[in-house]
Amino acid sequence: MLIDTQDYAPKLLEAIGKLGAVAPATLAGFQALDGAAARTGKLDARTRELIALAVAVTTRCDGCIALHSAAAAKAGASQEEVAEALSVAIALNAGAALVYSARALDAFGQQSG
Repeated sequence: MLIDTQDYAPKLLEAIGKLGAVAPATLAGFQALDGAAARTGKLDARTRELIALAVAVTTRCDGCIALHSAAAAKAGASQEEVAEALSVAIALNAGAALVYSARALDAFGQQSG
């Protein structure tokens, strides 16, 4: 096990609570933003959590992975659905590396000539 999410998630939520105690407007703003994503009603909870989990991978957020993997399981996502969502994240990260590699090569070309 790389990270014990069962142990990490509660500690993370406690730490976020402490941050919220000293920066309540920041936490309230985040909670409003987070809640707004679910208000449209166009996507079901399972789909939203699969998207959130894939985004968590692309942003490299261990806390997001811990929280959204639990939420995806609670929403009824299967291991196969999670793997497919993660496959999209992997492909997207590779695509981003390709795009930024082209930009870096272009930037290099601007310097040498």
